[in-house]
Amino acid sequence: MVDSGFGRTSISAMNGNNGGLVPIGERKATVVYMSGYLPGAAPEKSPTLSPVPVRFPAAVHGGDSWKDVCGGGCGFAMAISENGKLITWGSSDDEGQSYVTSGKHGETPETFPLPTEAPVVHASAGWAHCAVVTEAGEAFTWGWKECIPSKEFGGKQQSGSSEQVNPLLQGSDASSGMALQNENRKVGEESVKRRRVSTAKDETEGLTSGEDFFATTPSLVSVGLRVRITTVATGGRHTLALSDVGQVWGWGYGGEGQLGLGSRIKMVSSPHLIPCFESPGSGEERYFMLHQGTATTSTQVSRTPGQYIKAISCGGRHSAAITVADAGGLITFGWGLYGQCGHGNTNDQLRPMAVSAVQSVRMESVAAGLWHTICISSDGKVFAFGGNQFGQLGTGTDHAETIPRLLDGQNLENKHARVVSCGARHSAVLAEDGQLLCWGWNKYGQLGLGDTIDRNIPTRVQLDGCSRLRKVACGWWHTLLLADSPT
Repeated sequence: MVDSGFGRTSISAMNGNNGGLVPIGERKATVVYMSGYLPGAAPEKSPTLSPVPVRFPAAVHGGDSWKDVCGGGCGFAMAISENGKLITWGSSDDEGQSYVTSGKHGETPETFPLPTEAPVVHASAGWAHCAVVTEAGEAFTWGWKECIPSKEFGGKQQSGSSEQVNPLLQGSDASSGMALQNENRKVGEESVKRRRVSTAKDETEGLTSGEDFFATTPSLVSVGLRVRITTVATGGRHTLALSDVGQVWGWGYGGEGQLGLGSRIKMVSSPHLIPCFESPGSGEERYFMLHQGTATTSTQVSRTPGQYIKAISCGGRHSAAITVADAGGLITFGWGLYGQCGHGNTNDQLRPMAVSAVQSVRMESVAAGLWHTICISSDGKVFAFGGNQFGQLGTGTDHAETIPRLLDGQNLENKHARVVSCGARHSAVLAEDGQLLCWGWNKYGQLGLGDTIDRNIPTRVQLDGCSRLRKVACGWWHTLLLADSPT
């Protein structure tokens, strides 16, 4: 949903994908394509059923061009230019109130003003909030205020909005199931969210401005001195940040354990270091501790960049991460109602826990959707698990999977997957040979296949006249592609 999507895109540089099949030194002129629907941009316009080029902002001078596309965004989209400018289009609600974009309220891409001159190197969009990382290693975020951390590092959870639940209760099918059923009121339905965004001010006495619910100016995320953030992942209402030494911070909503803090704390208003990701020791010892879900001490040890966690992704209410290259372990935590945590059950996972079913598989990247998770191994295999109501797992059925399932469809035969991204209910993989495969929910043409028919197996997307593809990034109702320019 990804990142990030959400941080629905795999993140090793949510958003997960480090993206790119072309080395930086070989960069050429680029073009961005989009398929699907941005209702906040042009609600009266029909969805785009096949990928079409997105116009680069005319106001951006100096020979700038597209560099990256970003996952996530419910009704809006984001990309990054070669010169490090953040480019946005669409809006966050059906009334054209663009609290998270450039304020133009339309489908014309514009540069987004940030309170820094440092180039943007990574960006991710969530349900109705955004986050970026600059070349200086700083992270900024804006959008729904409940997703924006306080300015004090390590502060207390938001007063009056937290609810501590005994972590031991999470193991009970009955207790967790009842709690989740009570919240299963069209959970994650984008239309519900958009109505809330556009009418929230009318439902709260004395509040007349959307800015009472939105932080329109990006805020610097404080995670401590000498900490360099390399990537962020945004979920439905939570955010993760990864540092250059493999530490992970989380903040926002944590009611299903998606912040990995061992409880159902509903709101964490300051970035908190996820304890299980701060394990001393190396290799097998560290992996064992994560697998057992055991919190370890915060003993300071000598670290090199990327020694612990190398990739993160946020789904609607769950999170995923991948350990260092020597282990490549897949770790998940958070909401588990549809099996999207991959532990063989539908319980919420309140602490980071390694997915034992793929313990022997070295994972390279991961992407989380609203109810599902897709990951890629180091040898290019694709695994899927979680909810499958629209075929988003690509297994050929609509049955959920509570443990990772290897996809072996005909269109993946002899393919080496390199980039993965998840939308709310659709998935996309970019293979090493440049072929794009999409599947899942297609109500708005987000699969780019020229129709609105859902697909339950990976299906090749034909791009006439398109040169080499570099990146794919899924939003809630849309998909973005970055490709070499055909001219």
